[in-house]
Amino acid sequence: MSQPVLSAAEAAHPACSPPDCPRERLVRLGAEALSDTELVALLLRTGGGGQDVLTVSRGLVEACGGLQGVSREGDPRLRSTPGIGPAKSASLLAACEIGRRIAARRLEVGARIEGPADVHRHFFDRLRGCRHERFAALLLDGRHRVMREVLVSQGTLTASLVHPREVFREAVQQAAAALVLVHNHPSGDPTPSAEDRKVTERLLSAGEVLGIRVLDHVVVAEHGYHSFSEAGDI
Repeated sequence: MSQPVLSAAEAAHPACSPPDCPRERLVRLGAEALSDTELVALLLRTGGGGQDVLTVSRGLVEACGGLQGVSREGDPRLRSTPGIGPAKSASLLAACEIGRRIAARRLEVGARIEGPADVHRHFFDRLRGCRHERFAALLLDGRHRVMREVLVSQGTLTASLVHPREVFREAVQQAAAALVLVHNHPSGDPTPSAEDRKVTERLLSAGEVLGIRVLDHVVVAEHGYHSFSEAGDI
């Protein structure tokens, strides 16, 4: 169960004073007792724009619709929020990314990929909240073990944006034997578009020329995933 935006202490002491400040409450009660507002306030540390830290934190959490909303915001949006500048924005983004990495069931270097479900689990928590499409590749050795992960592009997926040169550059340098393509659908629907299919066909052809096999292209979304390999398109 998620914590409320406001705790009883915040409601009673909106400006916050010891022992009701988030840091003291965390020491006495544990982090799980803090509200969303208090947790964000601990990251921000200080207020700004003439507002105390709890007021700034509360305004941000409410404007974004909760912590999930905060985690989806980018740096420009966060730093433009009253009381939050570049340093506070960076702290928030780092904390959100740490949470995503802890929650994700990631494939470590040397782990063997057994199928698209492994790929989906690896990327899901990091890609589910992205507002824009991200295109990545997992470089594999001859036994389909992970060598490294490469972020190829960010933005709207198009054949011109996802160029074979960018996709295969790292694969050639690392002497990868194969790779798995991955990108997300911010809409939540994993059904591949006509452009997805066009990009996949182009990269399959490039892989054949280079001798680096494209094993799969997995579309990750809120409501599941689509595997080109499982669908028989690779």
